[in-house]
Amino acid sequence: MGFADLHIHSVYSYDGTSSIPAILKYVAERTPLNVIAITDHDTMNGVQEALRLAPAYGLEVIPGCEISTAEGHLLALFINSPIPPHLSLVETALRVGAQGGLCIAAHPMARGTSSLSYSAIRQALSYPEVADSLVGIEAFNGGLVYTRSYLSVAVAANGLPLAHLGNSDAHFLQMIGHGMTEFPGKTAADMRKALIYSDTKVHEGSGLTGINVLRSYIPMITLRKLGWVVWNEQPQAPLKFARMARAMKIAQRQAEKAIQY
Repeated sequence: MGFADLHIHSVYSYDGTSSIPAILKYVAERTPLNVIAITDHDTMNGVQEALRLAPAYGLEVIPGCEISTAEGHLLALFINSPIPPHLSLVETALRVGAQGGLCIAAHPMARGTSSLSYSAIRQALSYPEVADSLVGIEAFNGGLVYTRSYLSVAVAANGLPLAHLGNSDAHFLQMIGHGMTEFPGKTAADMRKALIYSDTKVHEGSGLTGINVLRSYIPMITLRKLGWVVWNEQPQAPLKFARMARAMKIAQRQAEKAIQY
């Protein structure tokens, strides 16, 4: 069996605090995860960097994005290009499906953030083409205080024909893995198959909660606003803080060098 966390934010999200290499380093050394998805808000700018670097860390990355639909946030996985925000849930899911992608309802009915209602999910699933791509729901979200899911979410999710997922919705390193999905196999292809056939099991995190999350996140987002992010120069090097502009410039140079070869 393998473990996946399919809802992770990097510095390419306005509220993320860690570079792509730092995320990969942390996942490889401090979690049991085999597969992750980079799902930044309405952008895929960090996906190619993650796909390029992941093999050096012994990981597989699913290209993704957290899309702001008109009805609430939707995770799009296995897509190749960004999808415009603020479209209807149905239109968004159809566009994800046209790319061969799959959709996950993120933190349904969560307080304080744009979330899909169960009625919106049910209505979208009434369209067969949407049901082909909208295949999962976060039955547990281990993210920040206002997005944390409780038992009522899992109970409500039982009434929907969707795979149940546990994700972290991590915006800083220590949150990664505090919501995971167990699935048969170890690869991204295995994860895709498990989503389609609803062959998943939720693992709820037991680490950072409530005020402890805020105590960890607030200093990190403050540093981010001041231009500093967590960085990893290469897999054997330790995690450290670096100027975000420098980290982005290095990532861009590495990408250009990879294209040349």
